[in-house]
Amino acid sequence: MRDDKPLWTPSRASVEASPMYAFMQTCNRDHGLPMASYGDLHAWSVADRPAFWTAVWEVCGVRGDRGQRALVDGDVMLDARFFPDAMLNFAENLLSGEGAGDAIVFRGEDRVEDRWSWDRLRTLVSRLQQAMRAAGIGPGDRVAAMMPNVPETVAFMLAASSIGAIWSSCSPDFGEQGVLDRFGQIEPKLFIACDAYWYGGKVQDVGAKVAAVAARLGVPSVIVHYAGDAAAVAKTTSGAATLDDFIAAHPARPLEFLPLPFSHPLYILFSSGTTGVPKCIVHSAGGTLLQHLKEHRLHCGLQPGDKLFYFTTCGWMMWNWLVSGLAVGATLCLFDGSPFAPDGNVLFDYAEAERFAVFGTSAKYIDAVRKSGLTPRTSHDLSSLRLMTSTGSPLSPEGFTFVYEGIKEDVQLASISGGTDIVSCFVLGNPLQPVWRGEIQGPGLGLAMDVWDDEGRPVRGEKGELVCTSAFPSMPVMFWNDPDGVKYRAAYFDRFDNVWCHGDFAEWTTHDGIVIHGRSDATLNPGGVRIGTAEIYNQVEQMPEVAEALCIGQDWEDDVRVVLFVRLAAGIDLTDDLTKSIRTRIRAGASPRHVPAKIIAVSDIPRTKSGKIVELAVREIVHGRPVKNREALANPEALEFFRGIEELRV
Repeated sequence: MRDDKPLWTPSRASVEASPMYAFMQTCNRDHGLPMASYGDLHAWSVADRPAFWTAVWEVCGVRGDRGQRALVDGDVMLDARFFPDAMLNFAENLLSGEGAGDAIVFRGEDRVEDRWSWDRLRTLVSRLQQAMRAAGIGPGDRVAAMMPNVPETVAFMLAASSIGAIWSSCSPDFGEQGVLDRFGQIEPKLFIACDAYWYGGKVQDVGAKVAAVAARLGVPSVIVHYAGDAAAVAKTTSGAATLDDFIAAHPARPLEFLPLPFSHPLYILFSSGTTGVPKCIVHSAGGTLLQHLKEHRLHCGLQPGDKLFYFTTCGWMMWNWLVSGLAVGATLCLFDGSPFAPDGNVLFDYAEAERFAVFGTSAKYIDAVRKSGLTPRTSHDLSSLRLMTSTGSPLSPEGFTFVYEGIKEDVQLASISGGTDIVSCFVLGNPLQPVWRGEIQGPGLGLAMDVWDDEGRPVRGEKGELVCTSAFPSMPVMFWNDPDGVKYRAAYFDRFDNVWCHGDFAEWTTHDGIVIHGRSDATLNPGGVRIGTAEIYNQVEQMPEVAEALCIGQDWEDDVRVVLFVRLAAGIDLTDDLTKSIRTRIRAGASPRHVPAKIIAVSDIPRTKSGKIVELAVREIVHGRPVKNREALANPEALEFFRGIEELRV
């Protein structure tokens, strides 16, 4: 496809039918504005944040008392308070529906299917909130879950937030120490776990791990049946009860929702923890709700009854993002397990059967489908699919092309980027503008996002740090166990005064879009020139011989040299000819400065539980430094290959 034409352009009819367009017209009417484009709307949303976020509250129908003030101390990022007089309950806003219609549809690999009506969901939430209160859980107490992405997990979260407890979760594939590194810091009052789970067509037993974690946490536990024997796991776990026993004494009754301040803690999310103990990032109920409503309703155009899917686990912030879809009346489509068990059609079969409106996934998944040779565009009916989103790592230009050539021609593709730090997106899609190959459509409404050079000057047409220059509602409330805010300030505000520095290496495009070139702490500096690792991956991972790659900068002779590790396709060896081809591809597609000094074949590449490759951990190993938290990795054994590689000594 040609890069001088957009891959997708919204029709005038689709633009005018979108909730974002209706929102813009409402704001024009209410504030006497002449806004006619997304650029106009974004500029106003940043210039008048109190009016903008008030409009989001009203148009998206937030349940609660908004109060008089919308923003206090808005010029100082760490002091800013949105809606300081407001009272609301997060769960009340998510439990927006009732009746027999679908609230949640669930599939677990090819083993389990289930449907939860709004009434069924509300019933379990009612029984759980009563059981939690009976267990002495109240506002500010932590509830921690090691659970698969199943409907019961959503119900537990809603019950906890309905009474003001703080929710935190991880997936059951975390190792024992990985779970304790997270939950041990926040001292939960209740621990929730499954009896087993499926992955790759096999039952994964977690009974011994659940018992060990529960014993170390020293709190009551609830065991949820999924793929094993919940009663047996409960018997071997001190202080544990099955879900059925936990709620047995509490028949359903009308739901109760405790009104709480806008800034009341809702979630504790964790940084990846690949360079140390994970940071515990606390997010507010109001900030999370308002930001997610804005993204779901306006940026994604979600309508009541739409089917919303994201391929995620409960250890990734995209799970928190996904479940907020309930607040607009969408039906959540949950999936747990491997997306390639039994084959790569699994998620597209699901999309066709349930008629997804929004299909969210990772860039790595899109690339894996492309390399598998599948063409869902011809094998599946995806006529209902309106929006496909991608995150986790930068989506390559070739990934953009494949979505339109191999998945669906008439679909809005939104590459999105943000993170655990803000439980949402800084840059993402919008339905009013075209999609250009390799580009994120633009900044999110209400976010004063920019790209700055090392001197703190805005730059166009060159790479720099992604920053946000004014406060926004989904900034963390705090870090847990950081009473003076030292860790919080160091994480985002040490680089530039009163400006959030996100740690992404980014670039504006000529279309006012954004390209993310990778994490800025993983950028390469050969000869003092900053290079984004994503620029190298965009080239080498398009070669059929290369399944996956990881790139680091190695300190060498008072400089930095680029080292590329490649996991090759089955049956392929790293010959001199292939090495030359890789270098030629990178030189032609990126630049001579991007060409690695060393190319080394490896059997596996270490990644986090959410699938992100861990450049920093490999860089530490190569330089002989310890990796502090291997429990954060999905495949920690892969790190061992990188220790003492002879080729890195010459």
